[in-house]
Amino acid sequence: MASELAAARPAEPDGTPLQVLRRLDSGPRGLTDAEAEARLAAVGENTVPEVRTPSWPLLWVRSLRDPFTAVLLCLGLVSTLVASWGTAAVILSLVVVSCVLRATGEHRADRSMAALRELVAGTATVLRRTAGGEQPRAREVPVTELVPGDVLRLGPGDRVPADVRLLRARGLTVHQAALTGESAPVAKAAVEEPGLGESGPFGQAHLCFQGSSVATGTATAVVVHTGARTRFAAAHGTAGRGRGDRTDPSAFDRSVQGISWALIRFMLLTPPLVLVANAALRGRGLETLPFAVAVAVGLTPEMLPVIVTLCLARGTRQLAGAHGVIVKRLPALHDLGAVDVLCVDKTGTLTQDRPVVERALDVDGRDDPEVLRWAAVGAWWTLQLAELPAPDALDEALLEAAGAVGEEYDGVAAVPFDPVRRLATAVVRGRFGRHVLVVRGAVEDVLERCALEPAERERLRELAAREADAGLRLLALATAERAARTGDYTPADERGLTFRGLIAFRDALAPTAAEALRGLAEAGVTVKILTGDHPGTAARVCRDLGLEVGEVHAVGSGPGGDGDLAAAAARSTVFARCTPDDKARVVAALRAAGHTVGFLGDGANDVPALRAADVGVAPRAACDIARDSADVVLADKDLTAIGHAVAAGRRASGNIASYLRVTLSSNLGNVIAMLVAGLLLPFLPMLPVQVLVQNLCFDAAQSSFAHDRPGRAALRRPTALRPRAFLRFITGFGALNAVADFATFAVLALVLWGPDALNDEAVFHSAWFTENLLTQALVMVLLRTGRDEGGRRRLPGPVGRAAAVLALAGLLLPVSPLGPPLGMTGLPLPYYVLLAAVLAPYGLALAAAVRRYERRTPEAVAPGYAAAAPGPEADRSRGECRPPAGTSVLSGRAAAGRGWRPR
Repeated sequence: MASELAAARPAEPDGTPLQVLRRLDSGPRGLTDAEAEARLAAVGENTVPEVRTPSWPLLWVRSLRDPFTAVLLCLGLVSTLVASWGTAAVILSLVVVSCVLRATGEHRADRSMAALRELVAGTATVLRRTAGGEQPRAREVPVTELVPGDVLRLGPGDRVPADVRLLRARGLTVHQAALTGESAPVAKAAVEEPGLGESGPFGQAHLCFQGSSVATGTATAVVVHTGARTRFAAAHGTAGRGRGDRTDPSAFDRSVQGISWALIRFMLLTPPLVLVANAALRGRGLETLPFAVAVAVGLTPEMLPVIVTLCLARGTRQLAGAHGVIVKRLPALHDLGAVDVLCVDKTGTLTQDRPVVERALDVDGRDDPEVLRWAAVGAWWTLQLAELPAPDALDEALLEAAGAVGEEYDGVAAVPFDPVRRLATAVVRGRFGRHVLVVRGAVEDVLERCALEPAERERLRELAAREADAGLRLLALATAERAARTGDYTPADERGLTFRGLIAFRDALAPTAAEALRGLAEAGVTVKILTGDHPGTAARVCRDLGLEVGEVHAVGSGPGGDGDLAAAAARSTVFARCTPDDKARVVAALRAAGHTVGFLGDGANDVPALRAADVGVAPRAACDIARDSADVVLADKDLTAIGHAVAAGRRASGNIASYLRVTLSSNLGNVIAMLVAGLLLPFLPMLPVQVLVQNLCFDAAQSSFAHDRPGRAALRRPTALRPRAFLRFITGFGALNAVADFATFAVLALVLWGPDALNDEAVFHSAWFTENLLTQALVMVLLRTGRDEGGRRRLPGPVGRAAAVLALAGLLLPVSPLGPPLGMTGLPLPYYVLLAAVLAPYGLALAAAVRRYERRTPEAVAPGYAAAAPGPEADRSRGECRPPAGTSVLSGRAAAGRGWRPR
């Protein structure tokens, strides 16, 4: 029991290996099976807490949080209380459909994420014994069964499955990009006493952390922390929460809710106004309540939750099928369309996380292919004689650049790379009776072992510093000739060397990065680089990709205040030396400036920024915490996929905008006309059932917006929904629609109550019903989002076909068998001529108004939507400040690329 209790308590990894083993009640031979089972029961499985998939009831409750859905539910309940069964059935059906669509989409995304998590299961090699006196045997066990005190064996390519303290290590380097963002492998060593001066929470040389992977070398280590106790999990404890737990609203929530609540206030005032006005002026009481409820429903864009969900769900399905992009949270697709700043890390996104040789320099800084050839010879024989499983990244780059070299020499010996001395040496046969030592390594360490005058050594340091400042990684080369011998070569022989030159490496660029960056720039998306790498390295990558670097902000070296960071966020493209908190602060500063921010990351160090962004994006190969914290999951870490996702988001946003502008302007005009007519006419201008049938027909036709394709202009700029602009738009066009209704009233009044009066309410209801559906069909066609590039209006497509069906419904319903039950009757032929006389001027006036609006607001892709990158004169008080166009400009290689383009 003592061992279980010891394992349950966190063990300090500092101290000598023996001290750590004692604190863990373990030893170099590892644990017995019984001890491991007891500790597993005490501390739990070695897994990071996951976000549980919400249940169906919870998804339904979340769907009801939509303001329009909640109001529709209330109106449905009121209709039920007053026994208006038809109204209640229609309204409650819309609520059910909306909730089912939204809950199904989110449940499907959660199931997709659960399937992705199953792809990362793995095993680890541990030393276990059946009983205390037996010799340990290496065996493979699931990483979930690791416990503190287990002794692991690590080799190249292995993932570090827990936080471990090294007991023995040989040439060990690990990739910690998932933790720190550093692309270069980090040297680790099993030092007896941990030294001082390590930087950051993942900087200790004697520790390896969960989430990293072995690049080169081998090691034996003891597990000190597992599961939620690892630094991988502890550093990002907030990441265990789902995206739905974030307290600040997304861009989609802010935009839609701004419009929603403005309309809801008007809707809630409508029934009391109708009741009071009819009671005061017409002596009607509660018998007008169903009509009042119907008027409120008429103002409500009751299909908004359905249309929004259909548009977003259709976009997410197309993304998943065509590009392998999974959208976990449906509104995130809309937010992608509104993104005007995309923050990315460098490693794996812009680069391939492998170096390539840029140039080889002699001692005078001139290009010298002999330096590259000798370096490749050293790499070849080190690989052959040291029995390494594979060349490290720099040696692989040397061999690739130099071609077939090395075999012309006879190899004698090799002293492999050691992270302490930071050198690797190969020995080959030279001229008769002589051996040649080929030494490669860090510049400073090689220079210390060369026979150089102090002034010459300082000159070479300055040469190396200039190359490093240009963003290149350097490997120094030195040789020495020794008398041939049969004894072993050791690090002590690396003395009195002749300095031969430098090999400069740069990061290999991702094949599609330049093309994707150009496509994003053409789409109005500014790209900012947030990386843990050296500023010069990050700037070099940007220049190679054709991205204007501007000011490079080294976060760790600046004053660090949020005010300074906000200023830097506005003017800088590259942020280097970023810690996880720094990335989140940069994202927060950009959002505070009014931008809609997306962030692409895949490591534990990216989790705070993923959660801080409007849209968090992670690739499928990202660590579990990053994937769980993201809104969007890519099949691969490729900016091209983000370009397609942004285009899909803008298409969905354009269709949602079309629906809103059509339904709100039309509904507002009808409600104004109904309220006025209700007070002027001696009868209700339209029966409640007629109002609902009219709404049902209109809503059914508007479902076609989910299948529409907005004009190309809608894909050229980020879009941000502005409630004030939308309300101004629907007020103007709603008033125009009300004028058409009033003209219809005047014509009908002249005919029905003129010299040849008919005094027929059914004719009035039928004529206005027909006129309403015909005007709504016109509105659907003329108020669709935007135009094609060049100003041409797009062909009607599915919306046009739906509008034609709606017009036919308006003409045929009154004369069909359904007309009498609905209180309508067929119209004499002259009435259709009169309606045409009203509709023709209305159609011309509507087209002229749309054209005038588009000329006055050319930057508006869709009325109510604003291009997300106007000039700096944008209204800061409304949080609409955007950077000037051209903040991120592509040139050079990127300008010649032919990658993703917004279409």
